[in-house]
Amino acid sequence: MSLLNIHIKNVAGWCKLLLLMAAIIWGFGFVAMKDVVTLVPPAWLLAIRFMLTGAILTLVFLKKMRLHFNRDHIVFGLILGVMLFLAFWVQTVGLVYTTPGKNAFLTASYVVMVPFIYWAVARKRPTVFNITAAMLCIIGMALVSLLESLTFGLGEILTIVSAMLFALHMVYVAKWSNRCDVLVLTVYQFIVAGICSIIFGIFLETPPTLAVLLEPSILLNMGYLIVFASCLALVFQNFSLKYVPPAQASLFLSLEAVFGVIFSVLVYGEILNLRLVLGFCLIFLAIVVSETFPLKEVAWRKKARESFGNPEAKAKAKAKPPDR
Repeated sequence: MSLLNIHIKNVAGWCKLLLLMAAIIWGFGFVAMKDVVTLVPPAWLLAIRFMLTGAILTLVFLKKMRLHFNRDHIVFGLILGVMLFLAFWVQTVGLVYTTPGKNAFLTASYVVMVPFIYWAVARKRPTVFNITAAMLCIIGMALVSLLESLTFGLGEILTIVSAMLFALHMVYVAKWSNRCDVLVLTVYQFIVAGICSIIFGIFLETPPTLAVLLEPSILLNMGYLIVFASCLALVFQNFSLKYVPPAQASLFLSLEAVFGVIFSVLVYGEILNLRLVLGFCLIFLAIVVSETFPLKEVAWRKKARESFGNPEAKAKAKAKPPDR
């Protein structure tokens, strides 16, 4: 194995830890959002969150932005920003017409969509392990989030559309991060998403009053959403997608729902029952399948290739299929 491959493997390992941290941050974001959305309309909430995040990251990465001020970064940042805004916006509108449990479950369906969208975009076929892990994850998400029967109406359709937009966003971040500086792309998409939110807010919603925005609870929760759930978590996600395949990354990020429930139990005293525990176990099993079994198959195939010139070793490798 070359030094470059070793370096990439080590970076990928750290990136998976960053994805886990993003999931924890977004999990607590459910708690932070609980009070804010009742007082601040969705588009204006997104406008404040994304514009202030864009401003902070511009100051942090100003040197990088000057260095990479070119057509690719601007165009790709524009497209990703529109995707990011539409994903959040459509998800929020869908929530008006369905229950939070259905909204969370159907949004998590992006885990199943990502491998196939990545196949269509990058021509990289999903493995049997990707599909198995995705199905285990979606069943686990159903146990965690879906507390009632699943019937389809406007809210459910909008939520599935938002899941597709989240999946597209992840795939194209992974694709374009090989051509552009992913941190600069992140800044541009926040600014674009913020501008889109302002436009939608002006035409479709009543802006919140200054008194509402200055309430201590709103300031505290908005501060968390801006600094942690946006500045840190989305930077963690976008940077990690440069080194971690989207199908694997989506599984780590799906832990957001698990941590959301855990924080709800800790903060609001929700009951942790057997159904939730089983759902958590299935999601964890999905990550184990995605992380472990492909490596076993790669190791077996490498051993088979190395023993190609040795008939006895070749027969032994051929007789022993990979553990699936």
